[in-house]
Amino acid sequence: MSTFLWSADELDLDAYLARIGYEGPVRPDLATLRAVHRAHVAAIPFENLEVILGRPVLLDLKSLQDKMVAQRRGGYCYEQNSLLAAALERIGFSVTGLGARVRMRADRMRPVTHMALRVEADGEAWLCDVGFGGEGLVEPLRLVDGEQAVQGAWTYALAHEGDGVHVLRTLGPEGWTDVYAFGPEQRFPVDYGQMNYYTSTHPDSPFVSRVIVQQTGPDVRRALVGPVLVVTRPDGPAEQRVVTEAELAEALRSEFGIGLGPEDEETLARVYRSRT
Repeated sequence: MSTFLWSADELDLDAYLARIGYEGPVRPDLATLRAVHRAHVAAIPFENLEVILGRPVLLDLKSLQDKMVAQRRGGYCYEQNSLLAAALERIGFSVTGLGARVRMRADRMRPVTHMALRVEADGEAWLCDVGFGGEGLVEPLRLVDGEQAVQGAWTYALAHEGDGVHVLRTLGPEGWTDVYAFGPEQRFPVDYGQMNYYTSTHPDSPFVSRVIVQQTGPDVRRALVGPVLVVTRPDGPAEQRVVTEAELAEALRSEFGIGLGPEDEETLARVYRSRT
């Protein structure tokens, strides 16, 4: 039986690093952790297209590598953070899974459905998360009460609410906004399998009814939610435009670097039309 919790022995690390465009040192230290996290966020977009295409979201490492590395697709939190966890584990980091309640744009308490990671580097714990999408981290954030960091054009902070609960926050034009809250409980790959089933199938899940594709860069955020593409920069108002069915495949390629085969493009366009 493998001793790797995140199946790191099954990972083609060289192929993963090439996919994210990382060419630096590969050591279990903070500099490597920051650089790999930043490169992953820049290279692999958040997307729920498998759900919209009517296919199951597979979390075994072979499927994750095939989709996000070989096919150069994106994924949502369980896919992306599971892939990152395997890569970090292979490099030699200690990686612990976390579960979070998303608060952004929530008008009520949501279930624990988001995956994030706690990673040990240079004697400290760091919050790592390459799978949140639009308002997600660019780099790891030190897991210390009151921590605040500027990452590119974006500012993040970590607040403590008691009972071990921490809240990731982001600073916008109107002030601080809660992104998600998470506790200290360790989560395992089997836990994310249950969360993934809910997220990809339950009618209350925001991911089953519309296309959601997002990416955070150091100075720009892009989000396609339903038919509306929003491009946000810190120094001006957000730019918005409607993406038509005929424009969808090109928008995915040009804005997010996602290329689909002809059959998937046709299926996605049909579903997109019916839901917009």
